[in-house]
Amino acid sequence: MKHDVEGNMFRFVWLGICLLGVPAVAADWPQWRGPEGQGHAPTARDLPKQWKIGPPGKEVAGGDNIQWRTEIPGRAWSSAMIVDDVVWLTTALEHGVGNEGPPPPGGKKPQPRSVAASVTFRALAIDRKDGEILHDLELFSVDNPQPTHVLNSFASPSPVIGSSYLYCQFGDYGTACVDIKKASLVWHNRSQRLNHENGPGSSPVLWKDLLIFHCDGSDVQYVVALDRKTGEEVWRTDRSGEMNDNPEMKKSYGTPLVTSVGGRDVLLSPASDWLYGYDPKTGNELWKVKYGILGFSIVPRPVVVDEVAYISTSFMKTELLALQLGPTETTQPQILWRYKRSVPRMPSPLLVGDAVYLFSDKGIATCLDKVTGEARWTGRLGGSFSSSPILADGKIYVGNREGEMFVIKPGNELDILTKNDFEEAIMASPAAIDNSLYVRTDKAMYRIEKTDAKQ
Repeated sequence: MKHDVEGNMFRFVWLGICLLGVPAVAADWPQWRGPEGQGHAPTARDLPKQWKIGPPGKEVAGGDNIQWRTEIPGRAWSSAMIVDDVVWLTTALEHGVGNEGPPPPGGKKPQPRSVAASVTFRALAIDRKDGEILHDLELFSVDNPQPTHVLNSFASPSPVIGSSYLYCQFGDYGTACVDIKKASLVWHNRSQRLNHENGPGSSPVLWKDLLIFHCDGSDVQYVVALDRKTGEEVWRTDRSGEMNDNPEMKKSYGTPLVTSVGGRDVLLSPASDWLYGYDPKTGNELWKVKYGILGFSIVPRPVVVDEVAYISTSFMKTELLALQLGPTETTQPQILWRYKRSVPRMPSPLLVGDAVYLFSDKGIATCLDKVTGEARWTGRLGGSFSSSPILADGKIYVGNREGEMFVIKPGNELDILTKNDFEEAIMASPAAIDNSLYVRTDKAMYRIEKTDAKQ
């Protein structure tokens, strides 16, 4: 017995010594807007404030702090996911592209939309160290897909990673699961159908063994959960709130957020005219709150702190609402305050300390007191914004469609530290892990890190 104890102690000591020499596993970026879906990069440190893009074709060699730039085939606005030193992206290759599509039902005028004879959906794996494309996997193809708005793409929803699997959701076009260790397709499902009018936009979330996403079209509106192992539908819940009679004003592109309310998980689900709370296990509706104004084509994701949720009503009469959740998961939330000026229709809000930061589609930055909703300052950045901001290394990083990325210091006044120009549109939201910032433009994926320790 003594021999066994001493042997076990030796093995434990030996294992501990060995582990001291093993580098720590890099933190992951598994879903849209970071580990908690709130736009925070908790492991980011010592990130550069400024970088320089080199001349065309020599972006890395002629630039500062650009570690690599990798051209991405196809067209997609989905954000990058990062796990085990690999960057995963989705993209869509369009075939037989045109620029006209039928006007939306009930719409007053035709929307500028792109059409394609067929689209091939793919997943790409990129080495974090050098930007090499490790895998380029075909997921599935769709003939005669629904058209997309010119500001959208066929692959705008961001994927999500969990337990060595990448889950890619493309709205009406279908859902796919990839084994990221084997780089192979596990399953594909196209049972969730809807009419987007302007293309897909809702990103999925993982909760235990379920993959959950929104299906808010002009024809049908529901939330659905798939078994993450098989792709089979587990539950489906129709939206119950009354909406505008115009089908165009029933559609939305929101992404849910699982948060704790009264010690229980609740799926916060923003949709046209209503914010819903669901039991993520069963899909049972726990409550719903009407915005009190017309709000549709919801894009921004909610953010939550201290059981207060902040949501944007997106298009039409755009407002930011602060809602008190709880004290139990079934309690009807109460609207604490509203803010109505320069509220973003597409970029999500960002919580930093005691403030809410907003970046409107038209380039207006706003800082609000998170308790009262009063504006502390507003300022013009310029440009048009679709991407959502992140907080990384104590700084806010946010990019616009003109290809400019602003680095802003949070505080009681607008303090723009630097402005960096990619000269490529930024539609996806950035990611940040350790010392690196990852930015996807409409043409390429970048890794940005200091090349000079003094910077």
